[in-house]
Amino acid sequence: MKLAHAVLFAVALAAAGLAAAATPDELIRPIQDQWAEIKYRQPEKQQAEAYAKLAEQARKIVEGNPGLAEPLIWEGIVISSEAGAKGGLGALGLAKEARARLDDALKINDKALSGSAYTSLATLYAKVPGWPVGFGDKKKAEEYFKKSLAINPTGIDPNFFYAEYLADRDRYAEARTHLDAALKAPPRPGRELADSGRRQEIQALLARLNKEGK
Repeated sequence: MKLAHAVLFAVALAAAGLAAAATPDELIRPIQDQWAEIKYRQPEKQQAEAYAKLAEQARKIVEGNPGLAEPLIWEGIVISSEAGAKGGLGALGLAKEARARLDDALKINDKALSGSAYTSLATLYAKVPGWPVGFGDKKKAEEYFKKSLAINPTGIDPNFFYAEYLADRDRYAEARTHLDAALKAPPRPGRELADSGRRQEIQALLARLNKEGK
């Protein structure tokens, strides 16, 4: 009887531990929130340093939760954002580091966070200089954009970033189609600041296309 009680007690403790364990969404929420604050509320000249500090936090979450794609994706996004904020050839090392994190996430679960690893990788391949300076590859960027949209066809991010890519390639009619889709994207609960900021970027790109008569 004592052994049976001990077994039941152990099972109860294990169940309680599982119930208390954070979900992937809960783990990454602080990173998502701080990323949006940096991107949409901090002065541009302060963003690179803020992203670097946030990347350290994301790395700790990754190290504490091996085998999860979601923290890896967000570490990659933050490092990629740091590279964008830093700019110039000095950011190439960061871009390579971001690519490595996102590639690792794809190996675990390419559909995690609605295919966000594909979206972020596509954006990197689209914006990083090509050979011999960097690893940029427009063909690979398009391939990855299409993979992200196959997983998340109504998402605000894949539609916006693909539209941005298309506009840069003078494919304006296609760009407008995806900008319209991005504006119609369903809201993401808990990510109101990110959604608001992204919609402003969508409107800015539409305004630019209108001004240029594209």
